Amino acid sequence: MTTQARKQKGQARAEHRFHNPQGAEVKTRDEAFAAPQDVSAEAVSTTCKLELHNGAITFAIEVKYNPNTYPHVVTGGQITSGICGAPWDITGGLMGDTMRLDAKRTGQGTCADTITLVGEYQNPPAYRGTYGFNGATSSFKHTTKYEC
Repeated sequence: MTTQARKQKGQARAEHRFHNPQGAEVKTRDEAFAAPQDVSAEAVSTTCKLELHNGAITFAIEVKYNPNTYPHVVTGGQITSGICGAPWDITGGLMGDTMRLDAKRTGQGTCADTITLVGEYQNPPAYRGTYGFNGATSSFKHTTKYEC
């Protein structure tokens, strides 16, 4: 055993310091990992932008989802352009190895009332699949890519 090793062995260990998810120092490990009591639904939501392509058609999509789930649970969002009757409110769905987005028309016009997009993940980050209106999911092919 070296002199350095003997010194380290004889010295008292450093005290552990714990921090909660907000970065504040807490006294115990249990406090650090305790579920926060004041977390709102928005605190567990993040946003990503997607762009759906189907030939000459492009939909601009903003999706809100819970990053603490997998597949990610879609909590809201909007299809803002590129589709008749825009905007469309995203009412639910999932994003992971596969994607499903359900949306309801909130804009003006005589277009369909709902749209459903489905797809499979591919690299570079995108989903390849189909979409349809009023309950159908396979009427049109699409590639939906992530926007940076």
